[in-house]
Amino acid sequence: MTGRLMLLDTASLYFRAYFGVPDSVKAPDGTPVNAVRGLLDFIDRLVKDHRPQQLVACMDADWRPQWRVDLIPTYKAHRVAEEHAGAPDEEQVPDTLSPQVPVIEAVLDAAGIARVGVQGYEADDVIGTFTARAAGPVDIVTGDRDLYQLVDDGRGIRVLYPIKGVGTLQLTDEAVLREKYGVDGRGYADLALLRGDPSDGLPGVPGIGEKTAAKLLAEFGDLAGIMAAVDDPRARLTPSQRKRLTEARPYVAVAPKVVRVADDVPLPDVDTALPRTPRDPAGLEALAARWGLGGSLQRLLTTLAE
Repeated sequence: MTGRLMLLDTASLYFRAYFGVPDSVKAPDGTPVNAVRGLLDFIDRLVKDHRPQQLVACMDADWRPQWRVDLIPTYKAHRVAEEHAGAPDEEQVPDTLSPQVPVIEAVLDAAGIARVGVQGYEADDVIGTFTARAAGPVDIVTGDRDLYQLVDDGRGIRVLYPIKGVGTLQLTDEAVLREKYGVDGRGYADLALLRGDPSDGLPGVPGIGEKTAAKLLAEFGDLAGIMAAVDDPRARLTPSQRKRLTEARPYVAVAPKVVRVADDVPLPDVDTALPRTPRDPAGLEALAARWGLGGSLQRLLTTLAE
């Protein structure tokens, strides 16, 4: 892959579209298509504003991989709507959003936009692997701060974090991370691990909040340095910090694999080039008519053609 690569955390974006676009936006039969049309508008704006040469819509083939749950059973447990033995658990999703996801997938496929999900992995892992393999700069579009760990100024990797829609984005580079969190991209995963994340069911180290975690990382370099300091009586740790980190050793031992995105996902061989024309014009026309995609789809196709 050469040229600027844009990686979409697709679920993050269609959730934002769903809640940001009124559910009065409907197909001819009355079915809500606010997430579909909102996502198409998002992609149109992103391509117009940032002009990537490559574009991949990264998907959650498994939003809660078992290998992460085996390490930390609370991982995303509060989001489980229904458990399935031998298959991915069902995530809590608004009733009128779930039926829109297959439509989103069909429209992206017919338009020729690369769409990649790999069984046993989250979209974050797909993004991490594409990023690791990229030869040029990478823009990661996500509302999930977990992906800040991939920010790398040296390689031109940044996160475009939506503040309002996708018209207002925080262009997150290492300077932004240092100002907000006191760490660079590589340090963000350790910060998140220590701090914890209730939205992902990660407990963190009790009593170690974001500011304390940042101070510890500044003092000792990384998670390994902090844990080495726990065993060093000369290290500048308060008694309570030493006690809390000692008690958290079982969590700290397994959490890195859960928190850090994978970079070795077996990706399929896909054409990531930004399409100029639809892959399936007739199929796309039928989808547009069936779901009333109107101006949202037409604007995106016009932008891609340019």
